Amino acid sequence: MRLIIVWCFLFITNLMSAQPFTSAEITRWKQQAQRITITRDNYGVPHIVGKTDADAVFGMLYAQCEDDFPRVEENYIVAMGRLAEVAGEAALIQDLRARLFLDTAQVIAIYQKSPAWMKKLLDAFADGANYYLQTHPDVKPRLIKRFQPWMPLLFSEGSIGGNISVVSLAPLKTFYNQHHSNSFIDYFPKKNWEPVGSNGFAIAPAKSASGNALLLINPHTSFYFRSELQMTSQEGLNAYGAVTWGQFFIYQGFNETCGWMHTSSGADAVDEYLETVEKRDTTYFYKYGKEWRPVQSKKIKLAYKIGDTLQTKTFTAYFTHHGPVIGAKDNQWITVRMMNEPLDALSQSYLRTKATDYQSFNKVMDIRTNSSNNTVFADSKGNIAYWHGNFMPKRNPAFNWNLPVDGTDPATEWNGLHAASEIVQLLNPAIGWIQNCNSTPFTAAGPDSPNKNKYPNYMAPDKENFRGIHAVQVLSRENKFDLDRLIAAAYDSYLPAFDDLMPALVQAYQYVNVADTSYHVSVPEAIVLLSKWDRRFSASSVPTTLAIYWAEKLYQLARSRAAAGQEFDQQSLNTFAIDITTVQEKIALLSEILTELTRDFGTWKTPWGNVNRFQRLNGAIQPVFDDAAPSLPIAFPSAAWGSLASFGARAYPNTKKRYGTYGNSFVAVVEFGKRVKARSITVGGASGDPTSKHFTDQASRYAEVRFKEVLFYPEDVKKNAERTYQPGK
Repeated sequence: MRLIIVWCFLFITNLMSAQPFTSAEITRWKQQAQRITITRDNYGVPHIVGKTDADAVFGMLYAQCEDDFPRVEENYIVAMGRLAEVAGEAALIQDLRARLFLDTAQVIAIYQKSPAWMKKLLDAFADGANYYLQTHPDVKPRLIKRFQPWMPLLFSEGSIGGNISVVSLAPLKTFYNQHHSNSFIDYFPKKNWEPVGSNGFAIAPAKSASGNALLLINPHTSFYFRSELQMTSQEGLNAYGAVTWGQFFIYQGFNETCGWMHTSSGADAVDEYLETVEKRDTTYFYKYGKEWRPVQSKKIKLAYKIGDTLQTKTFTAYFTHHGPVIGAKDNQWITVRMMNEPLDALSQSYLRTKATDYQSFNKVMDIRTNSSNNTVFADSKGNIAYWHGNFMPKRNPAFNWNLPVDGTDPATEWNGLHAASEIVQLLNPAIGWIQNCNSTPFTAAGPDSPNKNKYPNYMAPDKENFRGIHAVQVLSRENKFDLDRLIAAAYDSYLPAFDDLMPALVQAYQYVNVADTSYHVSVPEAIVLLSKWDRRFSASSVPTTLAIYWAEKLYQLARSRAAAGQEFDQQSLNTFAIDITTVQEKIALLSEILTELTRDFGTWKTPWGNVNRFQRLNGAIQPVFDDAAPSLPIAFPSAAWGSLASFGARAYPNTKKRYGTYGNSFVAVVEFGKRVKARSITVGGASGDPTSKHFTDQASRYAEVRFKEVLFYPEDVKKNAERTYQPGK
């Protein structure tokens, strides 16, 4: 048996590394390419047209590889659990996490049983990427020299499928270190406090200047995480929007009659179980009800890079019927259960792009594999809608599902799934708008929001956040939205977090000795500026700089005083930070930032745009920044302060200025009438190649919030075409 496992590992590794393509394959790819055209518009955005859906997928993968092959490859290296083969031993724990849920043998079997229509798309995915490699022999992959059709079944993660990122690497590492002599090395990145998620707004005809429904698509992601493109076929496909590198469906976008925006969901669709385990001789058993069941195990062999060589480590992974073991607490093991249906997840992800209205989109929702996202929707018939999650297990509401539950108790089992009609949702609320900003759905439509008392607590434990509060404010005060006003709402400059923070600081100043020589001499002047501040950001605003620098220090001090394991939402952190710090500390922190700003920028009166910058120097996945190199001022800050437009930035060891890497990346506004009208902006540009004019040609528009017109119809694409070609030519 051991020899068979080793042979399979080597076979798959060699298969992935094989470079040569057969003459029959190349001939077939050339023939398929003749049915496909790629038109690059004046911003380099690819518009792919194919005879069939499979042709469109082929062309889309080819175009994505043209724009940024390293990111396409990186996503599949990570999805396959093979990152350590290029990044070294430090990545082994991430690879193990991926392999605990799916491995290549499992997805190969799923691929072989897939329906014919999906197989065609999966084959086209591999063919398009491989044809790119065949026609670009100068491209040197880090690992994947041949793409396989089963790969996308491993990579619905990060879109609509299983969400293994919720499994923390630290306890996983601790558990499997304890059970193996070959340990993981100690490497973990520092936690990023930047709020994650996105914003989605839907506007009903009653609130629209034209009488048409409108949609805001505003994902917050790491920069350059998705590309912008259009894919069209003669089989009813015509979708435009954001595509995660290497995936073959529009993730957030629209077609001619409807659009969809996903926001990260707090709906509880993942559960942890505390397993009571005992070892008998060499076998582990876990208690379930009145019986003891054997813990299942399997060997997972991982390769990792050391210098120019590959080494391997083999780990024994453990499973109960609930799922894989991901850690331990006291004397119990922790297992996790989540949605893990890659074929259905990929099907739902693709089929929604061909929906024509609310009814057909809602029918696709019946597949129920969206375990990590909410959906904001609008269509040309004037419908607006919202679904809070989509995959929702039925559970006994007597248990607190926010915490690990007792795995020995059969009453903690899932009892099937809730029907799509049973989850928290909205359709055409009377108020005429819907919003979600990773916040509670019970404020999604103001007074017309869903009634919290009608749903089990596990369906929507999400808290309110400052963006949610802000969204309700901006949507409530406008009655005639058009694309311009929708953009203005999405970039409204108010920062509601400071509604409590600024009064607390100004009030603290009344109770300190201003003559105290330990304080910066300019504290009184700074307090005057902040007391008059309208709590709106701008690139020219000095109070914005002072307020954000001060609040960050306040949060840092507050977190250092929190109880071990204490977690905060945005509002509770604000309250805690104000209450846990003294008036003297609040003023001392302001004094500190005045000193630091003077040291770093020559004056504490530094406008926010001088600090908060966009810069793109090269196409590396891990960016580098340089204060001496050109950069652009960005007015909008982190979403932590309630800014709807998000720009997560920080200083680096060699910089004084802050550079953004997360937040607004692809943003679009869409109006659904007889003809769809849309505008969009992409951070930087469409190409990942620093030598391309499309590497940063949208940067100034991004900084100035000047959206470009979306070229959706063939005649408009043709008028603005930069070049039109077939793959391989």
